[in-house]
Amino acid sequence: MRGELQHLAVVLALLIVGGGLRRSSGDEGEFIGDYSKLSGIIIPGFASTQLRAWSFLDCSYSPFDFNPLDLVWLHTAKLLSSVNCWLKCMLLDPYNQTDHPECKSRPDSGLSAITELDPGYITGPLSSVWKDWIKWCIEFGIEANAIIAVPYDWRLAPSMLEERDLYFHRLKLTFETALKLRGGPSIVFAHSLGNFVFRYFLEWLKLEIAPKHYNQWLDEHIHAYFSVGAPLLGATETVKAMLLGKTFGLPVSKGTARLMFNSFASSLWMLPFSKYCRADNPYWKHFSGASRKSHQTFQCDKREFRENYSGWPTNIVNLEIPSIRPFDPFSSLPELEVAHTNFSTWEFRFPTHVSFSAREVSDGTFFRSIADYDSDNKRLLYQLQKSYHGDPVLNPLTPWDRPPIKNVFCIYGIGLKTEVGYYLARSGKPYPRNWILTDVIYELEGSLFSRSGNLVEGNPGPASGDGTVSYNSLSLCKNWLGPKVNITRAPQSEHDGSDVQVELNVGHQHEADIIPNMTRSRSVKYITYYEDSESIPEKKTAVWELDKVNHRSIVRSAVLMRELWLQMWHDIHPDKKSEFVTKAKRGPLRDDDCYWNYKKARCALPEYCEYRYLLGDVHLGQSCRLKNSSAHTLLHYL
Repeated sequence: MRGELQHLAVVLALLIVGGGLRRSSGDEGEFIGDYSKLSGIIIPGFASTQLRAWSFLDCSYSPFDFNPLDLVWLHTAKLLSSVNCWLKCMLLDPYNQTDHPECKSRPDSGLSAITELDPGYITGPLSSVWKDWIKWCIEFGIEANAIIAVPYDWRLAPSMLEERDLYFHRLKLTFETALKLRGGPSIVFAHSLGNFVFRYFLEWLKLEIAPKHYNQWLDEHIHAYFSVGAPLLGATETVKAMLLGKTFGLPVSKGTARLMFNSFASSLWMLPFSKYCRADNPYWKHFSGASRKSHQTFQCDKREFRENYSGWPTNIVNLEIPSIRPFDPFSSLPELEVAHTNFSTWEFRFPTHVSFSAREVSDGTFFRSIADYDSDNKRLLYQLQKSYHGDPVLNPLTPWDRPPIKNVFCIYGIGLKTEVGYYLARSGKPYPRNWILTDVIYELEGSLFSRSGNLVEGNPGPASGDGTVSYNSLSLCKNWLGPKVNITRAPQSEHDGSDVQVELNVGHQHEADIIPNMTRSRSVKYITYYEDSESIPEKKTAVWELDKVNHRSIVRSAVLMRELWLQMWHDIHPDKKSEFVTKAKRGPLRDDDCYWNYKKARCALPEYCEYRYLLGDVHLGQSCRLKNSSAHTLLHYL
């Protein structure tokens, strides 16, 4: 029985990470389980790839220098010893995105580039990103060449990734190599900004492959796409980082963080944008004889101007600016104009409050409006036009539809206090400290409130976001579901099925949120599954909402990993009885899922777990392990 358990565990693991599948001889649309052919491709998010030095840099007054292949992002000791020297290896030219003359950095390669950003006894766990994910794969017996990481330079705009590093050419070759190596298509796991990278790749691919072969290539090379924590309408924290700076927990000032963040063209990639405005599809311009450099035009639905906030809960930015400007040495007011101004005739009034929606942020209206108050707006507008609105492949600052992939799973956390709007005022200091944050608008449990706790008017959603990205941005993928949706809500922890709630064939209108009529217990964290397998022939779409799961830690969630394993094991199994894995019960899959129940003085989940001490155990919970006979529980998920 132990051998059977180990075999099933290996099968389960190989199913989930990978993507190599064998077509059955009877039906080209069906796959049967040839688990050795599975492979998985991981696309990390923003700031989740190691950057290494690719030059020599002598750091004065510091015991550390930068030599080729030395860690830059992230090396805390070098940052602390000489932040100015470290910045030379991080900063890019704000216009042409070239490296600093004295130092250049390039992304590392392989799985080690995304597991721990700053390896070490203390810094390692603090900077861990995908390490727990890889541990799961190893524990379930995944082969080393079945997991492929595709790191990238997250400082660059999408077009620059291809122009400088040929990233999308190499990504295409990665899929094709995985198919030849393993014998089947891959499964894509993308987190946060990695989803935007993958979206751009799909559009770029249309220009590399003949139109009649495009869908065929996708079917042959990509079996499933797991979109994790995707900011499908952008994130408000991007605006905060651009105007105030975001330290990422590093020991640097916010001013320094702002200088660094704003030197990256990728700082604009996750700007919040309207759900009602789209750009011309540049794909068709290549076949109509239009110039590759022709500008795209926004086309906004009438709802953009009839409804408030561009489909967001509230305005993104609320500025407090003086209604009449006194002389400011850091202002852009011409010198001659100041010399001939009679200040005694100026009328000083109360500050003016100006608000900007998501559309006005993404189309550049906001940055043009603060031209007199922020010296960085020229660089922002240049990059916005060159790298985004004028991109010949895709304007990323527009909503996207369901990717043309057979199996799509959209996964994100909900129920955490998330920033959705800001009140800013001038600080009277020069750039980069020329703005101060006066108030923040949060969303939580279907309401909006300020930092002081006062309720704020707006359009809050039925839930809140994941602590970083707002709910309306995360849940846009519900539009990918069809007119009939099955909804299931189940506890995240292991359960016997007594607390599972199900609603079948719930009607769903396009661009309308689905709000299940289900109860919640405040002491229980749930997963809500929205599953649709009928609207698009031979395609499957699902949305998973995980209660109280943070944006940055979702890829380390054991609950998410368990559900991924079960879903993929179910999908490939030749004896599956339904389109999606059953939610009737959840038993532990690993020894780590067993724990000691101190109240009953025994291992919890006695149906699956037993007390079995092994040399080296240091506490009771460590000695709770799966029973030998628990392998049969996997059959309950078919």
